[in-house]
Amino acid sequence: MDFEYWWLIGFPIFFGFGWVAARIDIKHLLTESRRLPSSYFKGLNFLLNEQPDKAIEALIEVAKADRETIELHFALGSLFRRRGETERAIRMHRTLLDRGDLADEQRLQALFELAQDYLKAGLLDRAEEALVRLRIGRHRPEALSFLIEIYQQEKDWGKAIAVARELEADGGESRQKEIANYFCELAALHASHSRSEDARRCLAEALAVSRKCVRANLILGELQVAAGEHEAAIESWKRIEQQQPAYLALCARGILDALRVLGRAEEGLVLLKGYLARYPSLDLLDIAFESTLEVNGAEAAYVLVKEELRRNPTLLGLDKLLEAQIMVVPVERRPDLELVKNLVHSHTRRLARYRCENCGFKARQFYWHCPGCGGWETYPPRRTEEFDLQP
Repeated sequence: MDFEYWWLIGFPIFFGFGWVAARIDIKHLLTESRRLPSSYFKGLNFLLNEQPDKAIEALIEVAKADRETIELHFALGSLFRRRGETERAIRMHRTLLDRGDLADEQRLQALFELAQDYLKAGLLDRAEEALVRLRIGRHRPEALSFLIEIYQQEKDWGKAIAVARELEADGGESRQKEIANYFCELAALHASHSRSEDARRCLAEALAVSRKCVRANLILGELQVAAGEHEAAIESWKRIEQQQPAYLALCARGILDALRVLGRAEEGLVLLKGYLARYPSLDLLDIAFESTLEVNGAEAAYVLVKEELRRNPTLLGLDKLLEAQIMVVPVERRPDLELVKNLVHSHTRRLARYRCENCGFKARQFYWHCPGCGGWETYPPRRTEEFDLQP
């Protein structure tokens, strides 16, 4: 290929263009950096040196000096909220909303941030007002979720149901479990005010939403017992075996009591032992032990616990076995056994708890709504020791 001599002229020209462009970029960067207040760099320096309080004060100076720093206002407001300084966060976001030069999208963002500030501060009525205004627009899914949180705190279950259905209709994740529990909460509220028919209607709605809603059948059985419908209550509670058999422990005592009223205590004990054989549970064992002790005596109760402990060895089961053994051994041997039982019992107290599968929150009583994370039906009806032994 022939060498073109004009390339010797072109190379210096191209190099010159590149040098000029670089100089222009550097000059532009220097100009932009001179526009930034010194407080901005102080704030960055404080952040790098892990001094967040001083960094915030420095960045506030920047925000006051330059009204164009909208994103900085948002960042500071969110930081205040995370630190628990809700009053400062509210002031920051309300100041933004009062500005007349905000774009529509920025105004919606400021309103959304303000709603979260109110929620964090416990000002539920103000948070609700702001979130209702955000039900149309890109913040709609988050706004609806926050509204459900508010209605749960206020125990306004009717509104919670309406918003949950609205969120589900938008194509979000299924809310059947939550909606069914809201209906159960309404049913419990009606029952506490002696509105039995309204309560039953809500339970029917709960089961229509979720056929596996164990809680609905539990409450229905209680309503039926209160109305003297013991046979119907037993059938309602028996249906739980087809729903989620692990929850039978929550109604076992009710089944036994209802059958006892009907004069069929032995039938209740046989039914309970069958449940215990198919669905081992420490709570079921406890109820079966008490019932066997009452109907068949201490020796039969001891045999029941011993056989169950062989099948499912647990410390809580051992505690119950020692209790049964103390009843059947000669009096002179009881002090030694009582000593052992007290030692075992002191250790098993921490195992006899329920634990949330979602957040790990432990409690001595069973919850449908976790006090820790707010999840619904996140507590398996099993004690901590059983929970840990599951594969």
